[in-house]
Amino acid sequence: MIKPTPTRSPRYQRIKTYLLDGIRSRQFQPGHKIPPELELARVFGVSRMTVSKAIRDLTEAGVLLRFAGDGTYVAEAKVEAPLVDNEQDIAAEIVARGHAYRAEQLLLETVPAAEDVAARFGLRPGAPVCHLLLLHREDGLAMQLEERYFNPEWAADFASQDFTRQTPLAFIKRHCPLTSFEHSVSAVQPSPVEQRRLGIPCDEPCLLVLRRAWSYRRLVSFARLLHPGSRFTLHSQVSAG
Repeated sequence: MIKPTPTRSPRYQRIKTYLLDGIRSRQFQPGHKIPPELELARVFGVSRMTVSKAIRDLTEAGVLLRFAGDGTYVAEAKVEAPLVDNEQDIAAEIVARGHAYRAEQLLLETVPAAEDVAARFGLRPGAPVCHLLLLHREDGLAMQLEERYFNPEWAADFASQDFTRQTPLAFIKRHCPLTSFEHSVSAVQPSPVEQRRLGIPCDEPCLLVLRRAWSYRRLVSFARLLHPGSRFTLHSQVSAG
């Protein structure tokens, strides 16, 4: 039986917390379905749209798998092959192609870490984390919408930077001894807000790259990188031998 925990947090966050707690406690096993959206909406006293937002966030984070007409399942643990050996700097890539690079800083703030964000960093919920939203353009055309979280324990002045003058990755590499990266790629349907920011039609899918960067065993930063499907192709080159 579903028993929501009383809290003053946003309604969709309450649902995310409930699902994450259920996964950690093994109430919801990997490969098994979570309760239907309509049931969660009824129990939590919210709209189905609110439930859908919570599930979409956890799906994009790789915690859940959503199948149209079937339901939503707890994701199995995966072993992911690296896309590239190192995180790429989008500004350097665009300039190397001989094109003009420009960034728009849409948001930069220090916020209390939500439970799922805190869990990734190994922090307590509510600990301060930096949240950045950045739009990267090539010859004026939107190529990437970057949402990044950064642990300010590594560099307290992250939240005071102007990332139209340097990329977040360039800043992080100067301040942190990065030792490993992880990438996962999926096709997603962007939200209406993301469509407007990227300047794409409502029926255009996007390529979503989730990237995490570590310094030894500690997570430094993770980013959600959204690319218009018609404007972006991923590639990797590996030497034989």
